[in-house]
Amino acid sequence: MCIIFFKFDPRPVSKNAYRLILAANRDEFYHRPSKLADFWGNNNEILSGVCMCMHSHTTVHVWRSKANLQDSGLDMEEGKEGGTWLGISTRGKLGALTNYLQPRQETDTRGRGELVTHFLTSDMDSLSYLKTVSAEGHLYNGFNLIAADLSTAKGDIVCYYGNRGEPEPIVLTPGTYGLSNALLETPWRKLCFGKQLFTEVAEQSQALPKDALVAQLLNVLNNEEAQLPDPAIEDQGQEYVQPILNKYAAVCVRCANYGTRTNTIILLDADGHVTFTERSMLDKDPSHWETSTYEFTLQS
Repeated sequence: MCIIFFKFDPRPVSKNAYRLILAANRDEFYHRPSKLADFWGNNNEILSGVCMCMHSHTTVHVWRSKANLQDSGLDMEEGKEGGTWLGISTRGKLGALTNYLQPRQETDTRGRGELVTHFLTSDMDSLSYLKTVSAEGHLYNGFNLIAADLSTAKGDIVCYYGNRGEPEPIVLTPGTYGLSNALLETPWRKLCFGKQLFTEVAEQSQALPKDALVAQLLNVLNNEEAQLPDPAIEDQGQEYVQPILNKYAAVCVRCANYGTRTNTIILLDADGHVTFTERSMLDKDPSHWETSTYEFTLQS
């Protein structure tokens, strides 16, 4: 289970306004091998939670707390190395993925994490890429994919495709959106609840110092109030979700061996300056977390 809230306005009226505010949780088994976000790619141009090749230097400004660069950025689960669920590049490409809740997973399918990685490393625009993905959507278990081209000069374009929904991807109009493990804007109670909390914070964003804005968004992502009853989750998840429905029905999922492992905040201001904050669980311990912050300016 994962959840993403985002608000975008390609042409904000105020110079102090953010073009994009994104807050996301990655939920995963605590024992699944993975490493922290960092820059990767041929010129260290991609920042994401996972990658296969790391470089020890970067030309953009980076600030990190307590992190070891050489241990960062790898998804190490066998057969899924190199995939990622969320990433952004200095060229202005942004990709984000959630799985679609289904009671049984097909075993003979492609790894969904490659969908974000391929977009971040491609030269295709977001809509063209999602059209290509939609032609092969049947080769994967259920997923939702956000792809965006962020450009200070040309304007920002954000697109969406879910392989359990309409056959064609769509270009999103500016606004506020919520995405969990159903199709975009499916009104699960936890999604509606979290989106309202997110919206209240986003509406104050111009008046808040950046650190305070990030802190309030992290509070939204770590809300553990179960939003029950929720027949929509029960119907979609069936017997798979019912034993732990009271945990899955919160924005922040916290079970014994599974739950929210990463909080990510992405802020993009009117001048193309990106602030990427990641709060990650360490040592499979829900009481032990590390926060890293990266800053750079889009090249586009």
